[in-house]
Amino acid sequence: MSTTPPNSSMPASVGASPRKQAPRKLHILHLEDVELDHELVVAHLRRGGVDPQIRRVDTESDFVTALDQTWDAVLSDYNLPGFSGLVALDLLRARDAVLPFILVSGEIGEDTAVAAMRNGASDYLLKSNLARLVPALLHAVEAGESRRARAAADDELARSRTRLSELAQHLQTSIEMERAAIAREIHDDVGGSLTAVKFDLAWIARNASEPAMAERARQALESVKHAVDASQRIMHNLRPAILEQGLIAALQWMAQRFEKRTNIVTLFRTSHEQLNLPTGVPLVAYRTAQEALTNISKHAGATRVRVDLTVAGGVLSLEISDNGRGLSPQDLAKARSFGIRGLHERAGTVGGWVDLSSTASGTTLILSIPLEDDPTGLKPDSCAEPAASPAPPGNGVHDPSRWGEL
Repeated sequence: MSTTPPNSSMPASVGASPRKQAPRKLHILHLEDVELDHELVVAHLRRGGVDPQIRRVDTESDFVTALDQTWDAVLSDYNLPGFSGLVALDLLRARDAVLPFILVSGEIGEDTAVAAMRNGASDYLLKSNLARLVPALLHAVEAGESRRARAAADDELARSRTRLSELAQHLQTSIEMERAAIAREIHDDVGGSLTAVKFDLAWIARNASEPAMAERARQALESVKHAVDASQRIMHNLRPAILEQGLIAALQWMAQRFEKRTNIVTLFRTSHEQLNLPTGVPLVAYRTAQEALTNISKHAGATRVRVDLTVAGGVLSLEISDNGRGLSPQDLAKARSFGIRGLHERAGTVGGWVDLSSTASGTTLILSIPLEDDPTGLKPDSCAEPAASPAPPGNGVHDPSRWGEL
């Protein structure tokens, strides 16, 4: 016969009393002038499962000095000799915006309690009813910790955005420097070699004793000419030399070249004849216009484009608008729409921003760049007449967009 007692298979822990939770240790600053009331608060805290590391102060000077230490919460009486809980709240909020502050007073009117809550108090209690002291304190401490964590996350996000912006600015600057260096190398090395070959082929063509040899030299000379033209085009795309003549001249030339290439009527207007802009601003404006016109030619289906360059109120504004089909929200939300993102990042490198608006009747892009100094020239011109465009290249007329003859 088995001697196993009944229920012997049950775990030994069944029926045992649950493990008592350890008291939560909190560092509390208590603004209270009555020692008995202070001891009553301490007793309620301990009874509610709090291990209070508490310090009592009863004057404004002691309170201000104590704020230099680290606390989890502040409990404050409302009426003190020559001092008040609302003044203490103002002093605290001037130093720490999120540290919990709870009013514990013998008598406090509803208006005073509302005013305290509006000024940032976490809660208010009556000394005659401290049953809510521990729940209110723990709730306030948890809320304060959440606000601190959220504030820390916001600060880290802001720092991350700043670092990302600085990185984007560094990348844009590095890219432009590299483009300029490549353009110079093409001009100096490739261009010099092509020029030498062109002269040699021209000499061979002139001095060839056989017609077939002369014809082959002329064909090779034509190939070299195409290579020279391609080098000029590549150099212009890498670093437009016309920017050396100023932003207005560059935009005039770009508008004319765009109209000639696409047969889209393009009007350039400016409010000034001359602008002395900070370093970096002309290139940002030029690249923005270049990207906008490229997008128009590819996607807009427009028949008319307007480019406006103005300076007003210390802000340079470049507006490019068209009468095309416009952009849909899906176009703007594309995961890989790096062109528009690139415009925003590029504008940020000079402290500017880009606004983009679109309807079924067209799209408008506005680049705005604040300027510290007055960049206007000597002859401001507010009329809306188009500025004169440079003469087109060819027929012996100098092309200002070229780096120089190869």
